[in-house]
Amino acid sequence: MTAAPEHVGDLALALALADIADQITTPKFKAADLEVETKPDLTPVSESDKAAELAIREHLKQVRPDDAVVGEEFGAEEAKNGRRWILDPIDGTKSYVRGMPTWSTLIALQDQGETIVAVVAMPAVARRWWATKGGGAWTLNRALGGGEAERCQVSKVPDLAHAQLGWSGIEDWDAEGKGEQIIKLARSCWRTRGMGDAWQYMLVAEGAFEIATDPEATLWDLAAPALIVEEAGGTFTSVSGDPDPGTGSGLATNGLVHDRVLAILAGD
Repeated sequence: MTAAPEHVGDLALALALADIADQITTPKFKAADLEVETKPDLTPVSESDKAAELAIREHLKQVRPDDAVVGEEFGAEEAKNGRRWILDPIDGTKSYVRGMPTWSTLIALQDQGETIVAVVAMPAVARRWWATKGGGAWTLNRALGGGEAERCQVSKVPDLAHAQLGWSGIEDWDAEGKGEQIIKLARSCWRTRGMGDAWQYMLVAEGAFEIATDPEATLWDLAAPALIVEEAGGTFTSVSGDPDPGTGSGLATNGLVHDRVLAILAGD
């Protein structure tokens, strides 16, 4: 298995948790009878979000009873041993309920506050990415019939004029009061695409994008993508430069353009 030796067992479990989620989320994708509710923050939550997180939590109780769980749908448990699993059963629920295949399941494991294992699974497009601390970042593309994992590596593009930017859409940036900054960044880049959610960060890890960013995001949105990008040789911070993935926003780059992007988003 492509993992740092000390994290092989944890990665195997994370991949198994992704399998559990896939078995719940995939059959309901595009299903006419999918039940969708509106949460207090006015964002949608589907029956698949809830069922997948509950199933993962139940499995962890059986195999890792001392590990805590932090999940989007059912909150946080207190850690007993300094280890916690961070779950987003469906990252991109709006895409999921609209029939767009760009949603994913995000799973990360932290030990004493450091992320050591990460998995991003996109079953609708038969893709997975994973990383372990010190073990590199990897991807498997079953859509192309691939049976062997390939190592992820960020691009070597050194300047914005030749960089490709992935972003979540102008409405999110306007809501955070940074619409002018993101437009300036977009106009500084060679090309932009509105991928959104975890996929844009995976494209940075693979070297297809040089930049991906969200003006507002949570720990469960970013913990897994952050480790994968970093293990692929990139840099991951908030839009203000904080390296903690739980500080409310995300910015991934190939590292070479990171400082310039931070400066533009700061209004320079």
